[in-house]
Amino acid sequence: MESPALPSLLGTTIRRSFTVGRVNLVVATGASLVWGTLLSLTSGSAFSSLFPLLLPILGTIGTAGAMLVFTNDRTKGVFEYLIAYGVPPHRVFANVLGAAITLVALVDGLTLAVALAVRLTLGLAVPLVFVETLLGYSLPMSFGATALVTAAGMYWTSLSSPRTGMNSPLGLLPMLGVAPGGLALLAAEGAGPGYRTYVLIGAVVVVVVLAFVLLLLESRLMPRERLLSPA
Repeated sequence: MESPALPSLLGTTIRRSFTVGRVNLVVATGASLVWGTLLSLTSGSAFSSLFPLLLPILGTIGTAGAMLVFTNDRTKGVFEYLIAYGVPPHRVFANVLGAAITLVALVDGLTLAVALAVRLTLGLAVPLVFVETLLGYSLPMSFGATALVTAAGMYWTSLSSPRTGMNSPLGLLPMLGVAPGGLALLAAEGAGPGYRTYVLIGAVVVVVVLAFVLLLLESRLMPRERLLSPA
């Protein structure tokens, strides 16, 4: 059973994710702010059609810190210590997922705040279609893609030897995070203007369902033994 005296590890995991993943976080935030600011200066159609679609792609790049913490802790035997004190695997997964969600929320939230502040300062309107796309696609895809790639990354890391190159889960994580949003845009463009909205909403549903299934099966498919140090 989980020890009731053990404090929550979520805050610590989030702080460590900020520290070890600061390079990815700075790159993702910087790129998002540049694009968000530039697009906020454009016409309403460009701002409302392009900016919300880029947000999930750029935001997920900044979540690598959460997986870095997961891999480092597994390699160094931290999970063995936690499991010995009664911490169940699902709590470990929840901590990593919470950290990843916090990181993408920071990137997206800061980008939106700056872009909207620039636009409102200049007296430019915020089109209704922008709000609809933001709520119907951008934010759900950002969080859904983050959850999906984090769950997949934890599976992959636990089933393989820890490496840090481009062939490792850590090296490929940013590209995996970009994939859901990028593929959704390609599919939407191929479907044509009349079906674009349906394709984007369908992509969100698929990503969210896949993420939910992976997270639901995480504890079952990844027993305690998978969290032990491979050394």
